[in-house]
Amino acid sequence: MQLELLQAIQFFLVTLSSIFFLVDPFALVPTFLAMTATSTQAHRRAMARRASLTCFFLLTGFALAGTLVFDVLGITMPAFKIAGGIILLLIGIDMVQARRPATNETEKEADEGAHKSDIGIVPLGMPMLAGPGAISTVMVLIGSAQTPVKFTLVIAALAITAAAAFLILSAADRVRKVLGETGIHILSRIMGMLLMALAVQFMVDGLAALGFATARSR
Repeated sequence: MQLELLQAIQFFLVTLSSIFFLVDPFALVPTFLAMTATSTQAHRRAMARRASLTCFFLLTGFALAGTLVFDVLGITMPAFKIAGGIILLLIGIDMVQARRPATNETEKEADEGAHKSDIGIVPLGMPMLAGPGAISTVMVLIGSAQTPVKFTLVIAALAITAAAAFLILSAADRVRKVLGETGIHILSRIMGMLLMALAVQFMVDGLAALGFATARSR
């Protein structure tokens, strides 16, 4: 019983950290402020709420449909883990260099957002918060969640991440004052390093399942 509890806690911590690092609301603060430069605090809060809800429901939808997608397309979990690991590795490399990943945010999307009155769903909620990296990671985690408890933990991690994104973005001006550009970049680099390690683990697990490597069981 104690071993099962420890495994559940470990799974939850890995799940929460990987999803939060990929959504990465801290790195989005400067872009969010630029896109809402002429907005009132109430409007910013409304956009932050809409973006976080979009992020939560989109990722939850992929979590629920993940195994169905695999079955329909004939994709195996090991293959998806390797593909997801490659995506995460590329995102991690961008984050280590304190850059917003191109898979989450392009210059054109940021510029388009600056000229829209409603940015909550697109581009803020998706793809800036819920990008390809977060989607693929959620699907891998759901594929690894063999019990109802682990499935519930994935959904809980999504809810906590979305709530954190709302709090950070709704207080974006204060977050920027406290952390500054340097602080945001430092956080991004730390998250990027951890994300790269997670990416390598995904690829090792996928290769191990295919018989090409050995992986430590978790």
